[in-house]
Amino acid sequence: MTKGTPSAILNTSLPARFRQIRLELAREPGHPDGESQIAYVIIAPLDENDHIDAETWKKHREACRVARQRPQQPDSLGHLIHRPGGSWAFQYDATANIPDEAGYHFGDEKFVQGEYVSIREEGDMHTFRVVSVSRL
Repeated sequence: MTKGTPSAILNTSLPARFRQIRLELAREPGHPDGESQIAYVIIAPLDENDHIDAETWKKHREACRVARQRPQQPDSLGHLIHRPGGSWAFQYDATANIPDEAGYHFGDEKFVQGEYVSIREEGDMHTFRVVSVSRL
Protein backbone atom coordinates (compact mmCIF):
# COMPACT_ATOMS: atom_id res chain seq x y z
CA MET A 1 0.00 0.00 0.00
CA THR A 2 1.26 3.46 -0.83
CA LYS A 3 0.51 6.88 0.58
CA GLY A 4 0.53 8.47 -2.89
CA THR A 5 -2.31 8.83 -5.35
CA PRO A 6 -4.20 5.53 -5.72
CA SER A 7 -3.83 3.79 -9.07
CA ALA A 8 -6.82 2.77 -11.15
CA ILE A 9 -8.29 -0.69 -10.54
CA LEU A 10 -10.64 -2.50 -12.89
CA ASN A 11 -13.74 -3.57 -10.98
CA THR A 12 -13.98 -6.68 -13.15
CA SER A 13 -10.64 -7.89 -11.78
CA LEU A 14 -11.97 -8.00 -8.19
CA PRO A 15 -13.81 -10.88 -6.52
CA ALA A 16 -17.59 -10.73 -6.68
CA ARG A 17 -17.87 -10.03 -2.92
CA PHE A 18 -16.49 -6.48 -3.30
CA ARG A 19 -19.04 -3.81 -2.46
CA GLN A 20 -19.37 -0.04 -2.46
CA ILE A 21 -20.63 0.95 0.98
CA ARG A 22 -21.96 4.44 1.72
CA LEU A 23 -22.06 5.65 5.33
CA GLU A 24 -23.75 8.92 6.31
CA LEU A 25 -23.63 10.73 9.64
CA ALA A 26 -26.51 9.62 11.88
CA ARG A 27 -28.39 11.81 14.36
CA GLU A 28 -26.19 13.47 16.95
CA PRO A 29 -25.99 16.82 18.76
CA GLY A 30 -25.66 19.51 16.13
CA HIS A 31 -27.18 17.22 13.49
CA PRO A 32 -30.63 16.20 14.78
CA ASP A 33 -31.57 14.73 11.38
CA GLY A 34 -28.15 13.35 10.56
CA GLU A 35 -26.16 14.76 7.64
CA SER A 36 -25.91 13.16 4.21
CA GLN A 37 -23.00 15.40 3.18
CA ILE A 38 -20.82 14.05 6.00
CA ALA A 39 -20.15 10.62 4.59
CA TYR A 40 -17.73 7.86 3.71
CA VAL A 41 -17.73 5.72 0.60
CA ILE A 42 -15.85 2.47 1.18
CA ILE A 43 -14.80 -0.17 -1.33
CA ALA A 44 -14.32 -3.46 0.54
CA PRO A 45 -15.03 -7.19 0.31
CA LEU A 46 -17.84 -8.54 2.47
CA ASP A 47 -18.24 -12.16 3.47
CA GLU A 48 -21.46 -14.19 3.34
CA ASN A 49 -22.51 -12.63 6.69
CA ASP A 50 -21.90 -9.05 5.46
CA HIS A 51 -18.79 -8.54 7.60
CA ILE A 52 -15.54 -7.20 6.15
CA ASP A 53 -13.71 -10.21 4.70
CA ALA A 54 -10.15 -10.02 6.10
CA GLU A 55 -8.81 -12.85 3.94
CA THR A 56 -9.98 -11.24 0.70
CA TRP A 57 -8.74 -7.87 1.97
CA LYS A 58 -5.24 -9.38 2.38
CA LYS A 59 -5.19 -10.42 -1.26
CA HIS A 60 -6.57 -7.11 -2.60
CA ARG A 61 -5.38 -4.41 -0.16
CA GLU A 62 -4.79 -1.80 -2.83
CA ALA A 63 -8.42 -2.06 -3.96
CA CYS A 64 -9.84 -1.46 -0.44
CA ARG A 65 -10.35 2.26 -0.51
CA VAL A 66 -12.22 5.03 1.25
CA ALA A 67 -13.41 8.48 0.23
CA ARG A 68 -14.12 10.86 3.14
CA GLN A 69 -16.76 13.37 2.05
CA ARG A 70 -17.37 16.69 3.79
CA PRO A 71 -19.38 19.74 2.67
CA GLN A 72 -17.40 22.43 0.84
CA GLN A 73 -14.26 20.24 0.73
CA PRO A 74 -12.76 17.93 -1.87
CA ASP A 75 -12.99 14.24 -1.00
CA SER A 76 -10.09 12.89 1.04
CA LEU A 77 -8.93 9.58 -0.41
CA GLY A 78 -7.32 6.73 1.45
CA HIS A 79 -7.30 3.01 2.15
CA LEU A 80 -9.07 0.62 4.48
CA ILE A 81 -6.35 -0.93 6.62
CA HIS A 82 -6.32 -3.87 9.02
CA ARG A 83 -4.26 -3.01 12.08
CA PRO A 84 -2.34 -5.40 14.32
CA GLY A 85 -4.80 -6.88 16.80
CA GLY A 86 -7.59 -7.01 14.21
CA SER A 87 -9.06 -3.49 14.23
CA TRP A 88 -9.91 -1.64 11.02
CA ALA A 89 -9.08 1.96 10.16
CA PHE A 90 -8.96 4.47 7.32
CA GLN A 91 -5.48 5.67 6.38
CA TYR A 92 -5.44 8.75 4.20
CA ASP A 93 -2.98 9.88 1.59
CA ALA A 94 -0.23 12.12 2.96
CA THR A 95 -1.61 15.20 1.20
CA ALA A 96 -4.94 14.95 3.07
CA ASN A 97 -3.39 15.93 6.43
CA ILE A 98 -5.97 13.79 8.23
CA PRO A 99 -4.94 11.34 10.95
CA ASP A 100 -6.00 7.70 10.62
CA GLU A 101 -9.63 7.18 11.61
CA ALA A 102 -10.60 3.99 13.42
CA GLY A 103 -13.74 1.97 12.86
CA TYR A 104 -15.21 0.90 16.19
CA HIS A 105 -15.53 -2.91 16.17
CA PHE A 106 -15.73 -2.93 12.35
CA GLY A 107 -14.74 -6.60 12.43
CA ASP A 108 -18.01 -7.40 14.24
CA GLU A 109 -20.27 -5.04 12.29
CA LYS A 110 -22.67 -6.08 9.54
CA PHE A 111 -22.54 -3.75 6.58
CA VAL A 112 -26.16 -3.85 5.46
CA GLN A 113 -28.48 -0.99 4.66
CA GLY A 114 -30.04 0.49 7.81
CA GLU A 115 -27.35 -0.71 10.25
CA TYR A 116 -25.17 1.70 12.24
CA VAL A 117 -21.39 1.78 12.67
CA SER A 118 -19.12 4.07 14.66
CA ILE A 119 -15.94 5.83 13.55
CA ARG A 120 -13.43 7.67 15.72
CA GLU A 121 -12.52 10.98 14.07
CA GLU A 122 -9.86 13.14 15.72
CA GLY A 123 -10.58 11.62 19.12
CA ASP A 124 -14.38 11.85 18.95
CA MET A 125 -16.71 8.92 18.24
CA HIS A 126 -19.45 9.47 15.63
CA THR A 127 -22.22 7.14 14.52
CA PHE A 128 -22.88 6.60 10.82
CA ARG A 129 -25.79 4.85 9.12
CA VAL A 130 -25.19 2.41 6.30
CA VAL A 131 -27.34 3.95 3.56
CA SER A 132 -26.33 1.70 0.68
CA VAL A 133 -24.36 -1.42 -0.14
CA SER A 134 -24.02 -2.12 -3.84
CA ARG A 135 -22.10 -4.45 -6.13
CA LEU A 136 -19.27 -2.92 -8.11
